[in-house]
Amino acid sequence: MTIEILVDADACPVKNEIYKVAARYCLKTFIVSNSFINVPHDALIELIIVANTFDSADDWIAEYCSSHSIVITTDVPLAHRAVKIGSTVLAPNGKKLNENSIGMQLATRDLMDNLRVGGQMTGGPKPFSARDRSNFLQSLDQAIIDLKRRP
Repeated sequence: MTIEILVDADACPVKNEIYKVAARYCLKTFIVSNSFINVPHDALIELIIVANTFDSADDWIAEYCSSHSIVITTDVPLAHRAVKIGSTVLAPNGKKLNENSIGMQLATRDLMDNLRVGGQMTGGPKPFSARDRSNFLQSLDQAIIDLKRRP
């Protein structure tokens, strides 16, 4: 089994952390974006530049991921697609999204979208913190360990 990391990279605040963990475990990592992003010169890290169209990065990740993939994204519909495929899905704050939590995430996302369309001020996500970064590192390490233990 080959574990791979797939990153929805355009707004990902933990790319540097991903690079370090991927190097420590020697994992192939795909950084998927619709524009150029500087990535380390490392044979295990591959920048995938997709078309600059709506959901093209999400579509690439959803088509490529498997039950041996760790998908890192804040995009709830992409997370839902990846969870259905059997991928391990992490948000940059370290929260693991799975079959039990993704339904609530989708419902919350849809509610917030409806409120915004209706003119309600819903605010944005809370600022990314050092604690979020630490939680992410712990979750990514644990996800890799869990996948390595799978039969």
